[in-house]
Amino acid sequence: MTAQSMTFSDPRLATLDGFRVEIDDARERADVILDRPPLNVVSMPQRDQLRVAFEALDEDARVRVIVLRAVGEHFSSGGNIKGFMEATPETVSKLAWNIAAPARCGKPVIAANRGFCFGVGFEISLACDFRIVSETGQYALPEQRLGQIPGSGGSARLQKIVGITRTKDIVMRSRRIAARQAYDWGIATEIVADDKLEAATDALVDELRAFSPLAQRTAKKLLNDTEDAMLTTAIELEGHCYSRLRQSDDFREGVEAFHAKRPAKFKGT
Repeated sequence: MTAQSMTFSDPRLATLDGFRVEIDDARERADVILDRPPLNVVSMPQRDQLRVAFEALDEDARVRVIVLRAVGEHFSSGGNIKGFMEATPETVSKLAWNIAAPARCGKPVIAANRGFCFGVGFEISLACDFRIVSETGQYALPEQRLGQIPGSGGSARLQKIVGITRTKDIVMRSRRIAARQAYDWGIATEIVADDKLEAATDALVDELRAFSPLAQRTAKKLLNDTEDAMLTTAIELEGHCYSRLRQSDDFREGVEAFHAKRPAKFKGT
């Protein structure tokens, strides 16, 4: 079965601005596809629409894994610069909340990056759980060149990944980080040849689908919630999550499948 373009009942998504959403029922997969080539510039209205789309996919029972990708040779060169000057203070105040939608989503989200991944393109990728980058990929937060700073969570998320020294180097110098360096620094989950990006993304989708959706959601939320926690607090929360999963049908199925030496068939309950 091939992927079908998705339509939404939410009137805010009646006409999608610069992206489209496809659902592959057979693979339990949704693709959020940036589609404003050649640079896939992200408009102000598009940011809010992306948030609503991720929220809708989070509630869609057909979807196990979400992929964020783009048409063409560049993921995104960033936001519409003119839009910043035209946006109201209220709109600007929601930038980080909208772009954090992949992180809040309970399902695994994969960003497939190639070419330019700048500004908000980098920031929304950082909000995803996995970043697969092709060898052509370049990451940057170039806002200093505009007399600004990243405004959608980029510097904060990046600092958690690479530390303050490297984040200052990237943000304060508007440095471009090539794919190999991004992988070496832990920004990217995986680096692949440009013509292997889609295959690597497909493989990760299939790998994630094989796990319990309940355990996946629990692991994602636990890791996100304990990122800033003290070690003792994180261990305590991990124990509570483990205890809850102990009562699940999926855990029972996993144990039975292990002893029977057969693949587990998880249902998410």
